[in-house]
Amino acid sequence: MKTLSNQQLSIQVSEHGAELCSIKCNNREYLWQADPVYWKRHSPVLFPIVGSVWENQYRHNGHTYLLTQHGFARDMDFLLTDESDNELCYQLTDNEETHAKFPFPFLLRIGYRIEGKRIDVMWKVKNTGNEEMHFQIGAHPAFYFPHYDAEKAERGFFCFDKHEGLNYILISEKGCAEPSQHYDLKLIDGLLPLDIHTFDQDALILEDSQVNSVTLYTPDRQPWLSLKFHTPLVGLWSPPGKNAPFVCIEPWYGRCDRAHYGGEFKNKDWMQHLQPGQTFEGGYSIEIH
Repeated sequence: MKTLSNQQLSIQVSEHGAELCSIKCNNREYLWQADPVYWKRHSPVLFPIVGSVWENQYRHNGHTYLLTQHGFARDMDFLLTDESDNELCYQLTDNEETHAKFPFPFLLRIGYRIEGKRIDVMWKVKNTGNEEMHFQIGAHPAFYFPHYDAEKAERGFFCFDKHEGLNYILISEKGCAEPSQHYDLKLIDGLLPLDIHTFDQDALILEDSQVNSVTLYTPDRQPWLSLKFHTPLVGLWSPPGKNAPFVCIEPWYGRCDRAHYGGEFKNKDWMQHLQPGQTFEGGYSIEIH
């Protein structure tokens, strides 16, 4: 585990999955500490898919590959390549294990930088092969609800940088979505109330770059932390029916298959594409209030 700290903030990152495992500010832990009773992870990086492919299978160039939810990067050890007072960078490259699940040569870099009370999360994906590469990448950070009380139904609020016309889709079956059905995101005074039933139907998925920031508010409507991003999708999730003490805010460059999808991998919804030698850059930032 590596630590970065300044006078306001301290974070810890594991080489396993290059996963952010702690965010502390004023001696308070903000990042979920992976109690397996609710969910055993902190902030996994989702690569080379976000969510699930239908029946855990996908097709590319006449071959069928097996790949489980959110891909393999979160379960692999990365190499620490760069370290400074305020920045860490980790690297993963393809190998025999990844080729069995994902036929593309790649270089994946995951970086973390702290400045004041802000953490910048930086991703780079390079196509090191000789054919076009298809992939997705996303974040899955989990944050403690501020002032969590298991005996109360209320959990706080979400605030977005857009207050009207927001909609979401849902997971329908086997971890896959039904994108043809949209639901209005109903805000009250510009805020989305969060309670023990908000995620009864699993994740709320906002598509089409509807928002570029999500702020978690306390039950008394004070800003707690914000995520800022320029991803085409963001998922909002807490384990259904578990009264969990945390909520996830997940910027994604991609999402799960639509239910019963049987087409080519390259034609999946929200797929990213890289020509040989090209590099994709993305990421997001977390700011503590």
